[in-house]
Amino acid sequence: MPRAQEGALTRATPPFGGYRWVICALLFAATAINYIDRQMIGVLKPTMQVELGWRESQYADIVFWFQCAYAIGYLALGRFMDVAGARFGYAITFAFWTLAHMAHGLVRGITQFALARFALGIGESGNFPAGLKAVTEWFPQRERALAVGIFNAGANVGAVLTPLIVPAITIAYGWRMAFIATGALSLVWLVAWIAIYRQPSRHPRVGAEELALIGEGAEAPATGGNTSWRQLLGLRETWALVLAKFMTDPIWWMYLFWLPDFLGKRYGLDLASFGPPLVVIYLMSDLGSVAGGWASSRLLKRGATPNRARKLVMLVCAIAVTPVLFVQYVDRLWPAVLLIGIATAAHQAFSANLLTLPSDLFPRRAVGSVIGIAGAAGALGGMAMAKYAGFVLDALGSYAPIFAVAGSAYILALLALHLLSPRLVPVEASRLEIQS
Repeated sequence: MPRAQEGALTRATPPFGGYRWVICALLFAATAINYIDRQMIGVLKPTMQVELGWRESQYADIVFWFQCAYAIGYLALGRFMDVAGARFGYAITFAFWTLAHMAHGLVRGITQFALARFALGIGESGNFPAGLKAVTEWFPQRERALAVGIFNAGANVGAVLTPLIVPAITIAYGWRMAFIATGALSLVWLVAWIAIYRQPSRHPRVGAEELALIGEGAEAPATGGNTSWRQLLGLRETWALVLAKFMTDPIWWMYLFWLPDFLGKRYGLDLASFGPPLVVIYLMSDLGSVAGGWASSRLLKRGATPNRARKLVMLVCAIAVTPVLFVQYVDRLWPAVLLIGIATAAHQAFSANLLTLPSDLFPRRAVGSVIGIAGAAGALGGMAMAKYAGFVLDALGSYAPIFAVAGSAYILALLALHLLSPRLVPVEASRLEIQS
């Protein structure tokens, strides 16, 4: 097809037209399920803590081992997605984490619970490497941040559904059945994924017009095989992503695993009453995720460079987070909910752009591995946050030091990102080849 005609077809394609958005919807649904499975422990913490007699440090240890497994899994499964591809890689990890999630309903002691969480962490770590690999395969660069923002918003939908569904199941049938029932229902997604997903060039529902749009700006097919971790760790761009994820991912983990407990202790809420505040917070997060991806995609369409578009949106988000520093001192529930909701929305908008950077900076053959390295760094940060939160709560009984970290992490992360990668330009293939 002539270049001029191809460009005309691309411009004529509606922004949400085409089969690629069906794929995005599947990624959205998987991420929602992923977050229902991981957030349930936070929602059920007060109930299980009474029944099983956990101390704060013991609960922190359970979270710690989940994060440890998540770090290990991210490293392994990032590379696994590059080798196996999104279709089969996603199916395998989804099945594994679902079985691990259901196993929570069968365990008895704290050691068994920690083992179940470890297995869940291994499986769930495949969600974002697989999802971002699929976005790289199915979307042109100018739509990737929006697509990532949309499927990343599934995290917040999962976080919204959890306090609505799980308390009702728990009150009626007990917390063990809550794990088993939610896991069994989620297997419907696995059937749909295997039936629907193919690479765009092999998919019967993708026409020439959409295929031309998806290939817009893509690099030539790789001929040198996979890129090694040693090569990637020799690049400043990799370390920029690693440090940003290490500093910001733990904040989101803190909200998932400790926010229901904070609302319960600070405002007297319980399993039957903290649902509405959590729903509001995570609905705001959803809006932030989509808005963050939309904003940088909009700037790109107006001619901004990826460097300017991504960093400008991330700067706004880093500033918007800072008021959460003072939430511990807010005496009324709903003003506190508003401050936390703004912070979580800003996190998701920041994250939507940060998650897009591997596909901006690295060849497609390396995207899964880069995401794996950066995600592992985020999980290591989550391990440190778990130990920190458990120590602070056992020693001081106050969330103020925890929110102090949450309010300052994003400015520091953006500063590190900018110092290590001031221009956010794609890594030249020669830089990887020289290090071979």
